[in-house]
Amino acid sequence: SSYNRVWIPNSEEVWQSAEITKNYKPGDRVLHLLLEDGTELNYPVDPASLPPLRNPDILVGENDLTALSYLHEPAVLHNLKVRFVESKLIYTYSGIILVAMNPYKQLPIYGDAIIHAYSGQNMGDMDPHIFAVAEEAYKQMARNNRNQSVIVSGESGAGKTVSARYAMRYFATVSKSNSNAHVEDKVLASNPITEAVGNAKTTRNDNSSRFGKYTEISFDQRHQITGANMRTYLLEKSRVVFQSENERNYHIFYQLCASSLEPEFKHLKLGHAEEFNYTRMGGSTIIEGVDDRADMKETQKTFTLLGLKEDFQRDIFKMLAAILHLGNVQITSVSDEKSSVRDKHLNVFCELLDLDNDRVAQWLCHRKIITTSETVIKPMTKLQALNARDALAKKIYSHLFDFIVERINKALHFSGKQHTFIGVLDIYGFETFDVNSFEQFCINYANEKLQQQFNLHVFKLEQEEYMKENIPWTLIDFYDNQPVIDLIEAKMGILELLDEECLFPQGTDENWLQKLYNNFINKNPFFQKPKMSNTSFIIQHFADKVEYKSEGFLEKNRDTVYEVLIDILKNSKVSKFMVITLLEWGFSNFFAGPSFENISGCDDPTSIPKGVANCCTSVQFRSSLYLLMETLNATTPHYVRCIKPNDEKLAFEFDSKRVVQQLRACGVLETIRISAQSYPSRWTYIEFFSRYSILMMQHELSLSDKKEICKTVLKRLVQDSNQYQFGRTKIFFRAGQVAYLEKLRSDKLRQACIVIQKNVRSWCQRKKFLRIKQAAVVIQQYFRGQQAITATALKQTWAAIVIQKFCRGYLIRKLCQLIHVAAIKIQAYVRGFLARKKYQKMLKEHKAVILQKHARAWLARRRFQNIRRFVLNIQLSYRVQRLQKKLEDQVDDKNPFVLELNCQGFQILELLQQYVNTELPSHTDFVLTMGGSTLLPNLYSICSFQFYFFNRVLESQFQSQKENYEKEIEALNFKVGHLSQEIIHLQKLFREENDINDSIRLEVSRLTSENMVRFKHYTGRLKGNIAFVSTVCDKHLVTLDFTDLKPRGVVVNMIPGLPAHILFMCVRYADYLNDGEMLKSFMSTATHGIKQVIKEHAEDFEMMSFWLSNTCHFLNCLKQYSGEEEFMKHNTPRQNMNCLKHFDLSEYRQILSDLAIRIYHQFITVMENNLQPMIVPGMLEHESLQGISGLKPTGFRKRSSSIDDTDTYTMTSILQQLSYFYSTMCQNGLDQELVKQAVKQLFFLIGAVTLNSLFLRKDMCSCRKGMQIRCDISYLEEWLKEKNLQSSSAKETLEPLCQAAWLLQVKKITDDDAKEISEHCTSLSVVQIVKILNSYTPIDDFEKRVSPSFVRKVQAMLNNREDTPQLMLDTKYLFQVTFPYTPSPHALEMIQIPSSFKLGFLTRV
Repeated sequence: SSYNRVWIPNSEEVWQSAEITKNYKPGDRVLHLLLEDGTELNYPVDPASLPPLRNPDILVGENDLTALSYLHEPAVLHNLKVRFVESKLIYTYSGIILVAMNPYKQLPIYGDAIIHAYSGQNMGDMDPHIFAVAEEAYKQMARNNRNQSVIVSGESGAGKTVSARYAMRYFATVSKSNSNAHVEDKVLASNPITEAVGNAKTTRNDNSSRFGKYTEISFDQRHQITGANMRTYLLEKSRVVFQSENERNYHIFYQLCASSLEPEFKHLKLGHAEEFNYTRMGGSTIIEGVDDRADMKETQKTFTLLGLKEDFQRDIFKMLAAILHLGNVQITSVSDEKSSVRDKHLNVFCELLDLDNDRVAQWLCHRKIITTSETVIKPMTKLQALNARDALAKKIYSHLFDFIVERINKALHFSGKQHTFIGVLDIYGFETFDVNSFEQFCINYANEKLQQQFNLHVFKLEQEEYMKENIPWTLIDFYDNQPVIDLIEAKMGILELLDEECLFPQGTDENWLQKLYNNFINKNPFFQKPKMSNTSFIIQHFADKVEYKSEGFLEKNRDTVYEVLIDILKNSKVSKFMVITLLEWGFSNFFAGPSFENISGCDDPTSIPKGVANCCTSVQFRSSLYLLMETLNATTPHYVRCIKPNDEKLAFEFDSKRVVQQLRACGVLETIRISAQSYPSRWTYIEFFSRYSILMMQHELSLSDKKEICKTVLKRLVQDSNQYQFGRTKIFFRAGQVAYLEKLRSDKLRQACIVIQKNVRSWCQRKKFLRIKQAAVVIQQYFRGQQAITATALKQTWAAIVIQKFCRGYLIRKLCQLIHVAAIKIQAYVRGFLARKKYQKMLKEHKAVILQKHARAWLARRRFQNIRRFVLNIQLSYRVQRLQKKLEDQVDDKNPFVLELNCQGFQILELLQQYVNTELPSHTDFVLTMGGSTLLPNLYSICSFQFYFFNRVLESQFQSQKENYEKEIEALNFKVGHLSQEIIHLQKLFREENDINDSIRLEVSRLTSENMVRFKHYTGRLKGNIAFVSTVCDKHLVTLDFTDLKPRGVVVNMIPGLPAHILFMCVRYADYLNDGEMLKSFMSTATHGIKQVIKEHAEDFEMMSFWLSNTCHFLNCLKQYSGEEEFMKHNTPRQNMNCLKHFDLSEYRQILSDLAIRIYHQFITVMENNLQPMIVPGMLEHESLQGISGLKPTGFRKRSSSIDDTDTYTMTSILQQLSYFYSTMCQNGLDQELVKQAVKQLFFLIGAVTLNSLFLRKDMCSCRKGMQIRCDISYLEEWLKEKNLQSSSAKETLEPLCQAAWLLQVKKITDDDAKEISEHCTSLSVVQIVKILNSYTPIDDFEKRVSPSFVRKVQAMLNNREDTPQLMLDTKYLFQVTFPYTPSPHALEMIQIPSSFKLGFLTRV
């Protein structure tokens, strides 16, 4: 129909877009079109084959080509061009294929930050990237324990080597092990070596791989790299002796020549590359931007990293230099049949390889022919001798290359057992040149095999998808290239006929070609003979027809060197070293016969028949290719197709002809064709509901099941049920149906816009009309009034004004009086209220004065009583000592002594009774502890001593007076018993009031119940126990730790940092004792204990917060009580009295500060690990603004996250997590400044992760998503305001994200827009601004893409900026943390240790 757009062929651009201007009717032979340049065209059409339709603009530029509604060649080409040229995106999915365009420019999309961004993500969640394919392979290997392969193919210069290198770097980064073997570094180090000896400059590529390479990267059960193994295919040996114009030999030769002046290379006698035939043939010895000398250093460095010693390197470089000198050997013609050689380069060649100069000179110009009867030595012509020289050089380099590869494999072989592996295949793509020879034939044969494997894999995946969704499977017709493969490799095929011809000594290329003509012309449709040539043949490959020149096929397949030269080389010391090494790896000989290093399919290479072995290049290649296909079929393949956008190596230039040629050759279009035959567009029910809910009716939306809603709506919108299928989780659409639905959606939105515009315009016009009408009425009023003015009217008007004046004055006075009365009443009530309030306050103050008077009096009396008790205690102790001394002095007196003893005993008992009655009830703690001993046992001791001594004197000296004194002794015993009962009573009271040490209480109770006769003995035991208890307490003090304390509970509800205060009080006790050893031991134990609890709870946020707070409080206490003036000025006088006296703890403060920084970093890491999984779903994927959906078709690679937010993180989840962090930090008493720093760090993480994900997700770069992001940022700002954290600078960390959201929403058309963007986006780098502009994706037809010219304008305005070219923000960046000094307001003497701490061994000093 009209206004639809179609694609028509174009000679320059391959396909050209045009718009239909007149409805097409069935049977019409002409299509009326309007080209994009305004030209009208009547395009002839065939009714059976109409031009392909163009996709809606909304679908152009998709990440996945399978998301296109119309799947065909022009749609694929246009989508790639839009992404590559306009959006500067080099990667695009095509089903299971990653299409990689070579940008010919360094892009900032391969850093470690990008690797970490793709790590753990699903392919559909991020923009297409080589890292996404590598992550998918790594993930499937880890999840399914199945080997994987990443197949990278493409033309020379398309970027295969770089893509394979990035894939390997990804595996090395994400699977990095903790071992010291540096396996990953060694795996990556193999690339510079293989590129040096196997890559060369060609007309298409400055670093073209001239061999195929399959690298197996081995992993253990923990999915960490354990080693690697490399297999190579079909090295281009002819490049050693010949290069086309503007091409170079292998890089290693030029690196050697550039380093020839270095001391370690002078013995090689090399010079500039222009001096050697093998390096100057192409006329281009220098590559712009490449430093061969620096590359040589890198090559030597990687040799060393792989463990290849200097003597090995020296031998390698000798052989390479020998090849260069061999190429300079001049052969002169003696006659038509003879030639000779005498050259200084031959001498150097022989010197480097330690060969016999004369023998080499002889056999370069002669050959030995062995017959059954004799051996004939035949001279060679100059041409034959040159060919022999070149063949020898090729043979030496070929085996040297194989040897280096094997040594690399040996260096990459580690003892660990291989659990799984990922293979990276870097192999040449389909090639067709003006002249195609044996190498191109082998390359295209390998690509035929790979294409067959690829077709079968795609077919298998399609079938699995249909079966999984319970959709009827219909056989899809796809191209099968088995007939072409049979033509090449089957019995009596091209390769077998080639090998057969090589068996004949007189076999020629012409004879072989004639056999091909006889066997295949008119018999095989895939084989043709050129019309204008009798030396070529044509094969119809899957990609294109290729014409091969038969010249040189036999020689290249034979790949022979004269045996005499081989025997001479065997005598070389250098070559012998190589032979021995290769024999260790299972090779039969180094220089004899062709290399069989890749024929793993052949258990014994020597078992190949001799005739076949002499022409076994094709045999070798077939065997290695068979092994490769066997390996690939046993793995899960992942495909990367590298495309060369132009032949001039221009950055972001798109040559449609070259690109479409490669797309046809690499299988991308075949994938599209297979998909288009069935149901290429696939949507989940949720995606369909979210996108097309606008097309649903009210009664349909009333249904509860979204799946049923989708089915009902689709049946109403698309009448033909064959155009779609309902799967288990997806809806499958045929080609064009999504475009039709998009058209319906656009029409509905357009109609809604028209209605809105109609009403808005109607409202604006009506408002304008009413404004004009009002103006007209005013004008009419004044005009009519001007005519009606008279004298009477003036008098009446004046009278009316006077009346109004008096009336208004009366009303105002009346109102004023009313207000005056009301004000007086209000003042009366207010003054009364204030007077009563003042009276109540005075009354309370008076009562408080009375209370204070009595309280102060009571405190004064109590203080006086305490002083009096203290004096009495001293007097009592002094009198007891005097009495005891007096007893000793009067021991010899008898009768006077008895009387004095009785008197003194009664005095002691009276004093003891007085002390018990008056002092003990009010001063119980003095009874138990005073100067490290107890008073009560002393009194008991004195009494017992007197009693014991008195009895002994009476028994020995006064037996006659014994009866007289028994009554007095019984009186004393009665007094002591009464005293014991009083002590028991006092002990009960003391146990009720205080929780004293159990051992002391036990000893006191035992002392009071013992017999008075054993008092003296028991006092000694009591002293020993007291000393033991003191020792135990000191030991506990030193080993004190709080690892069992929990952040939640009674601890955090008391003084913030209570454990820190307790720790400091222990430090102060050590300072009080002036015990340096105790202090050192305690501080060491405390810091070790904190480290241990942090290590054991490394992922526990609450524990981290708790100990970060206590470590900071402990550090602040050490500063606050250090005695330093700068800290003391913040203390109270009482706190300054508690400062440390004997030790300077500045050294321990530094240790604690370092520990606090360590805890803080771990604390931030724990919070980031908890928050990071929520950021992208909550900030980007969740639609916080209802009705603003940014969903578009996603194609084959579906997003992992569902649009249904029931099981995913939302913005609310982020805010709840932040609130949890904040409340926990506050609850644990973390300093407010430290809380602000932590919140700032979290907000930076949110902004950085969101912005990084935005850079890597083109589908998120839309105006609507910018609105969503800005809304989410406002929620975060509200949270900051609610928590009073505006001063934390957290909002400033979101500035780059704010500017990115603004950039998505702002208009991007005019020069003023570009200027505004350059002035406003100051927190974004130039690379980031350009990336967002290039990635901007319209969600609806009403939005417009950002034109490349506008992007260039912005870029030109920002050229003067000096910022980093880094695209991604560093999410691991940590702001510098500062620990503010906040003195504790709590007095140490007021702090009590709760019983829940279980620290009963601690007592207050």
